Amino acid sequence: MSAPSPKSLRPADLHAAGTDTPLTLAAQGFFWTGGELVDHPIAGKAMRGQQYVEYWIPQALRQPLPIVMIHGGGGQGTDFLGTPDGREGWVHYFVRAGWAVYVVDRPHHGRSPFHPEFQGPMAGPGPTSALERLFSRPETFADNYPQAHLHTQWPGTGQIDDPAFLAFLAGTGPTLIDNAAGQVDAQRAGAQLLDLIGPAILLTHSAGGPPGWLIADARPDLVRAIVAAEPLGPPFAAISGALPFGITHAPLSFDPPLAAGEVLASMDMPSPGEGLVAYKAQAEPARRLPALSQMPILVLTAEASWMAADNHAIVHFLRQAGASVDHMRLEERGIHGNGHAMQLEKNSDDVAGVIAGWLANQGLY
Repeated sequence: MSAPSPKSLRPADLHAAGTDTPLTLAAQGFFWTGGELVDHPIAGKAMRGQQYVEYWIPQALRQPLPIVMIHGGGGQGTDFLGTPDGREGWVHYFVRAGWAVYVVDRPHHGRSPFHPEFQGPMAGPGPTSALERLFSRPETFADNYPQAHLHTQWPGTGQIDDPAFLAFLAGTGPTLIDNAAGQVDAQRAGAQLLDLIGPAILLTHSAGGPPGWLIADARPDLVRAIVAAEPLGPPFAAISGALPFGITHAPLSFDPPLAAGEVLASMDMPSPGEGLVAYKAQAEPARRLPALSQMPILVLTAEASWMAADNHAIVHFLRQAGASVDHMRLEERGIHGNGHAMQLEKNSDDVAGVIAGWLANQGLY
């Protein structure tokens, strides 16, 4: 079955739909960061670890800082470029509000080439039904996580024959088996991006969270704020496997530093309330993350996501490490029913508005 379009894509129809609210850009294009040359027995010199970067610069550039959008695991930059039912995405929302936006396909994802002999072996496929359970219709699985029944915002039925689900499925792809290597590549590409564009705000989602922490760790002077929408967690034990550095698979710059081969010590913490998981934090005295203490951080949690039960743990970890962190739950802002893919759901603009409001409160809007 092919992925049907939820709306007409004929030029005349798209033109008519945009006539009343045209998107006016001063510049739009792409470039690459992070690529490194390696020797290959057949190709000779080959490139690996490159990252596709697409930029959108509004004609009315009203904000002084750009936003860099970093997608999650198995996704790509298109997660921010539109919704599966054909509406504008967070890129459009922030460009219309006067922000320059740089949206990336992390190394090994989307338009960033993935040849296993250059990049490294990819992980095996997971069941498509897991996307329904975790993203599009978690409320229909009786044995799902406690908050699943609150989910109402998917723009369709969420089933395999749902056009919006098929559009979502079409954009999913593989990840590296070696999570640490993938994050190191994303850190290198992200740091190089900031070297090119200057100070910026990082907006990450899910498995884009660790690259965000790592980029800020490498370039704290160029990161003005981090908005982490449901970052990968909980600390030490995420859905993708153990996190040896608490919130990342790749090394962070702790103070005092970890010795070679040393494991970050943890301690067990009880559940802080109904529907919230027990979790692990750093063993006290906690090591600091000096770079992450240099910018404000927002952790954004959706009401009906599986991460609604565990995002408090990553907030605790970051605060232990000296970071200034606001934890915002969408339901506390009157925004209900969102799952993990909040930027793709029916009320995605409302969620973007919450992010914009936080940036304004930080003096960044």
